[in-house]
Amino acid sequence: RSFLFTCRNKKYIMRIPGEGTDQLINRREEAQVYEVIKGRGICDDIAYINPENGYKITEFLEGSRVCDADNPDDLKACMKKLREFHGLNLVVDHEFDIFGQIDFYESLWDGAPSIYRDYKKTKEHVLELKKYIDEHVERKCLTHIDAVPDNFLFTANGDIRLIDWEYAGMQDPHVDIAMFCIYSLYNKRQVDRLISIYFEGKCSKEVRIKIYCYIAACGLLWSNWCEYKRSLGVEFGEYSLRQYRYAKDYYKIVMDELAGRS
Repeated sequence: RSFLFTCRNKKYIMRIPGEGTDQLINRREEAQVYEVIKGRGICDDIAYINPENGYKITEFLEGSRVCDADNPDDLKACMKKLREFHGLNLVVDHEFDIFGQIDFYESLWDGAPSIYRDYKKTKEHVLELKKYIDEHVERKCLTHIDAVPDNFLFTANGDIRLIDWEYAGMQDPHVDIAMFCIYSLYNKRQVDRLISIYFEGKCSKEVRIKIYCYIAACGLLWSNWCEYKRSLGVEFGEYSLRQYRYAKDYYKIVMDELAGRS
């Protein structure tokens, strides 16, 4: 939950973590991330953060707007910002483990079965992709993980700031591209367009297939996250279903791509 308030003629936003986030987010790790990116013009300006309970106060960016995921000019600007951030090769002492988090979110269901009847088969397929991913990771650096359109703010002075670093950690930076796509509910044509924008038309087939793998894995990740939230009474409707579809559809896309290359 976030709310706006004014103190000494200056506006701030206060974040109070929502239901179940104490299970999902390590607030000490989040605070460390903000310490590493502080003063680099990457994120919003933090006035206060509590590494124990996750309460956070940030300066309100007057006149800002979020990225329009359907606007090519916005996409070019956001991917340029993302490339620049990735190019800093920043380091923290924790990693965001996609496959570990898939299991972790599943464990939070407390033994309840998935709402999807073919969940077991879908998960087996996604786990098959880990080998290809591991063989094609070129480097790891501080990665946002939740680099979705709503977290890119275009400020009144023309700058772009990335907000909401709760999940950030060491990871293959190409994960951020996959996350942007699945949050935007992109189809494959739109996915390929974003990949081309980020890599300025110079993405290898191997890297493109790896990003497809990430789309499948991260789709299952957020589907499991949604199932946990559902158990708390928080529904995500179509978003939840679409994330699960990404897990299934992009496994097939990867298999088709690899079969075509062999």
